Amino acid sequence: MATGQDEKQPAGLAALSVSALGIVYGDIGTSPLYAFRTALGRATPDEMSVLGILSMIVWSLVIVVSLKYLLLVMRADNNGEGGVLALLALLQPWRGASRRGKGVLLVIGLFGAALLYGDGMITPAISVLSAVEGIQTIEPTISDFVVPITIVILLGLFSVQWRGTARVAVLFGPVMLVWFVVIALLGLAQIMQHPVVLKALSPLYAVEFGIARPGVTAMVMGAVFLAVTGCEALYADMGHFGRPPIRLAWFACVFPCLVINYFGQGALVLSDSAHAGQTFYGLAPGFLRIPLVLLATAATIIASQAVISGAFSLTRQAVQLGQFPRVEIRQTSAEETGQIYVPAINLFLAVSTVALVLAFRSSENLAAAYGIAVSTTMVITTILLYFVMVYRWKWKARFVLPLILCLALIDLTFLAANSLKIMEGGWLPLAVGAGIFVIMRTWASGRGRLITYLNRNGQYMDAFLDDLRHKNVPRVPGTAVFLTASLPHVPPALLHQFWHLPVLHERIILLHVESEEVPKVNARQRLEVKDLGQNFSVVHAHYGFMQSPNIPVALRLLGEIDDSLDLDHVTYFVGHETIIPSQDASFLRRWQEKLFAVLTRNAVRATAFYKLPPEKVVELGMQIEI
Repeated sequence: MATGQDEKQPAGLAALSVSALGIVYGDIGTSPLYAFRTALGRATPDEMSVLGILSMIVWSLVIVVSLKYLLLVMRADNNGEGGVLALLALLQPWRGASRRGKGVLLVIGLFGAALLYGDGMITPAISVLSAVEGIQTIEPTISDFVVPITIVILLGLFSVQWRGTARVAVLFGPVMLVWFVVIALLGLAQIMQHPVVLKALSPLYAVEFGIARPGVTAMVMGAVFLAVTGCEALYADMGHFGRPPIRLAWFACVFPCLVINYFGQGALVLSDSAHAGQTFYGLAPGFLRIPLVLLATAATIIASQAVISGAFSLTRQAVQLGQFPRVEIRQTSAEETGQIYVPAINLFLAVSTVALVLAFRSSENLAAAYGIAVSTTMVITTILLYFVMVYRWKWKARFVLPLILCLALIDLTFLAANSLKIMEGGWLPLAVGAGIFVIMRTWASGRGRLITYLNRNGQYMDAFLDDLRHKNVPRVPGTAVFLTASLPHVPPALLHQFWHLPVLHERIILLHVESEEVPKVNARQRLEVKDLGQNFSVVHAHYGFMQSPNIPVALRLLGEIDDSLDLDHVTYFVGHETIIPSQDASFLRRWQEKLFAVLTRNAVRATAFYKLPPEKVVELGMQIEI
């Protein structure tokens, strides 16, 4: 439960907290652009609605963000890393669970992770679109340019992802700090003119609004949820900074600035309900509108970058855990392992985000599709948190259950409110999440069946070595490295090569890459070597789910241990399976097998994924019917 991340912060707590403003709070920090306006648009802009909505927003921030995520969920870190998959990894060593119970939790956790891709599509679209819409308050006649400008900004953002964010990330924190200070000052000016709005600090106004207007409240709650949609991103980005900087940034800056701005928007509407259509930009006088639009655009770009980077990290975690097809992952920084670029995910998000902007054309319309995926993931986080608290932390269930039920009730209320949006566009992120979940499960089950098939038709390593002792097999100079997931069976590529060409290299290394259920594995703990005799050895290369495997680098580590290893004369043997769906399967299995065959054909080859030098690789193809 403890993390070493919190103790080793050489840059200082304050500096890290400022940096956290850009990476962690970009999403939730730009919500004032659209959250209050969207909620008010579903109610009459009178005093009861304004105070009721503000009360719901501020207490959602208190309960959901401050209490649930900042103080409770962030305690559930996996060696400093957060997120749904990290939370799920905490439960894998749980010995008290049945295999079926673990399987159910795995399915729930993976579905929650898959839903975050839907959030990754919508966040850049609604954030940048809501910022650019500010130009309409300056010159209404140029409103037709809002969508084109938004698309240009988004395409520019996605087109530079391959460069990485290391060079510009140092500006994210200071820019967001300016953003939070500015929105607080704008809100404070209105509050000073209409302090009556501060009555909404009492939760009684939320209760009164809900009792007086239950039908409207149900619709408003879906919009109020927009104020807390960055919680899952906040938890997932915990590994970048540790708990103390993130908590300090929230309580010292983000939370008070957000509340002041929301209350300022409410005060503006109370002074003149005509501002209900554009509550955020209405806070600024005319001469400040252009600088505010530029600042808001910069803030939303930063928020979008954080979500995009989160999607890249989530993909790498899923690949390393064997739950997603191998995709190309490029390291964009030599210093920061978290700085990566995934071309396939970047293209998917770019196309999806631009399509959303073209389809919905305004942030108000897009808000109808926003929230359902995140609210579902938040329910899943609460469920997994219960099992971590009881079975990992050993807390008493009779104390944990009432707390979890209270949190689940709030999450389910938001989920129910967001469910009203399904027909208005909320089905889209759910469909995307469901599609990615199907890909995850098909890939994981397909790889499992493939390994089972290979093992069933293979030979145990002990028996293979016994046979070699009684044969005069020619050995040629050099070292052969066979990548395998079949231990203790003979790697299929080795059997395939030996059947067709009964010659072996002088030294043979069976290399098994193991992804551990921890974020990172230290280089000193990377390798586990076992000598099998007859110049055969097994090498287990251990990597965390936040690390990308690099086999040549791992062999260099092996060379430091074993002076006899000649790294200049190494040949890598990799099996390449062509999957042929069986003809006698049921309909469900048949389409899954066809999908798995497609995923296998399009997955990144092991040569590229494991960073193998192509000139030293021999691929052995096999056709397999599953």
